[in-house]
Amino acid sequence: MQTFGWWARPTGFLDRCRRRYGKRFTVRLAAQDPFIVISDPAEIKQVFTAPPDVLHPGEGTRILEPIVGPNSILLLDEGAHMAQRKLVLPAFHGERMRGLESMIAEVTREQIDSWPRDELTPIHPRMQRLTLEVILAAVFGVRTGERLGPLRESLTAMLDFGMNPLSLLPPARRAPFGRGPWARFLKVRARTDELIYGEIKDRRDRQDEGGSEIINSLIAAYHEDGSPMSDVEIHDELLTLLVAGHETTATQLAWTIERLTREPRVLSALVEAVDEGEGDPYLTAVIRESLRLRPVLLNAAPRTVKKPVEIGGIVYEPRVHMLASAWLVQHDSDIYPEPYAFRPERFLESDPGTYTWIPFGGGRRRCVGASFAQLEMAIVLRELLRTTEIRAGAEGPEATRRRAITVTPGRGAETILTGR
Repeated sequence: MQTFGWWARPTGFLDRCRRRYGKRFTVRLAAQDPFIVISDPAEIKQVFTAPPDVLHPGEGTRILEPIVGPNSILLLDEGAHMAQRKLVLPAFHGERMRGLESMIAEVTREQIDSWPRDELTPIHPRMQRLTLEVILAAVFGVRTGERLGPLRESLTAMLDFGMNPLSLLPPARRAPFGRGPWARFLKVRARTDELIYGEIKDRRDRQDEGGSEIINSLIAAYHEDGSPMSDVEIHDELLTLLVAGHETTATQLAWTIERLTREPRVLSALVEAVDEGEGDPYLTAVIRESLRLRPVLLNAAPRTVKKPVEIGGIVYEPRVHMLASAWLVQHDSDIYPEPYAFRPERFLESDPGTYTWIPFGGGRRRCVGASFAQLEMAIVLRELLRTTEIRAGAEGPEATRRRAITVTPGRGAETILTGR
């Protein structure tokens, strides 16, 4: 029953557990070690700041290895994680991010111009296509090329496979005679690998390390011992960005549109701010409030206990997973008055708290692409509201629907766009 609640009614299940058991409780899912769900900020801080040899986040995401590869920053722990993180972080800061703004705006305008007007349509799949184009351009620095077309197709196929959690479990890999979804996935992955390795080789051969594209940043990165990142390391990090970097942002954008169309006061204030060209503070607050109210990832990466650790006065032994719940801490009335209301003004008054606003996780494992995702969201929302009026396709809020480790609007954020 816990497994069913966890997957079929994820937010309602978490809310019911908190009402019954408080801010800390144990969830037991079928065929897995127990999860200790926490939502007290003091305990979240203890988990996020625990020594890396005590809690292992990478083990909790090992199921993603077939998608992103064993060297992905998502899967590494301790020193290996920190070493890889130092190599990846420069791609998401400073001049490189500013160099991507015009490209994101250009892609956004092209995509929005192609969307139908005056008809009911789910906006989530359209946002998925938009953010895929953005991440491809951000990673490779080009919009066309012989590899990009096939790469779009193979990445979409890999993501569709990965969004079904059952498809990644070992039993799914044992279909007879090399048939079934797993065999088809292996073919798609092999094609994707060929395309990405080909692009890495071309860049190395050209000694192309300029521009703001992410692939060049990784090729130019060196380990502390002076050795460059290997092709395998670069491949796994690029695949992580390509697969994970657009799905989550697309879903958060869909949730933001879903909320805005049901909150006329907020939508009107945001459109006015954007039209006046002074919309950044309020737009930033809207994005932060969307990430608080409808986090795409309901929890930070689970930390596997490797050595006995005391959290909140309780000692936990190995073989349990510590799970900081973004959903619960961000819907805690002790922290956020009217926690289920969409009130961006709360982030005009103060910045998000380190341990009370965790849509991107926290500590050493905070998402390296957090700044890029928020920049992209701001540009997309600004361009959309400048050119269209948006309204809901149906009355009432859309329910949450689980899509692997993410939660999406149940009807895809049905929206009607009208040209301005």
